[in-house]
Amino acid sequence: MEQPPHRPAGIVTRAIAAVIDLGVVLAMMGLTYLGLALVRLLFSPQNFRFPEPAALASATVTLTVSIVYLTGCWATTGRTVGALSMGLRVVTAKGRLVPWPRAAVRAVLCVLFAFGLLWAAVDPRRRSLQDIVLRTRVVYDWRKESTNLVG
Repeated sequence: MEQPPHRPAGIVTRAIAAVIDLGVVLAMMGLTYLGLALVRLLFSPQNFRFPEPAALASATVTLTVSIVYLTGCWATTGRTVGALSMGLRVVTAKGRLVPWPRAAVRAVLCVLFAFGLLWAAVDPRRRSLQDIVLRTRVVYDWRKESTNLVG
């Protein structure tokens, strides 16, 4: 039996997935901070103080972690933790996994211009600005495997 075509994901589902992914990135940042504090404690227990990261450094690392996380997830499985929990997958217009370079550009655009997601609320095909520019789409897909993604 042939798989039915996957429907494009709506703005609400995509926004919930994005919030979950933000939580994942913030958790990774928190664990990184605690790891740095532990290393500092191990090497200088008498003079220990929690690190006070500079705002610019923190923002840069957070943006970098976000971009690497999104790129890796989209290029390998088409899913982030948020997408997996909401039954979504990012695919090319032909329904295949997004190649690494395109996944990286999409990640940069999604992180730096997150407001582009809002276009999915008014687009008849539920595409964000990033989807339009990079010829990708976000579809509902509850299957576990990532080969032969969308029919």
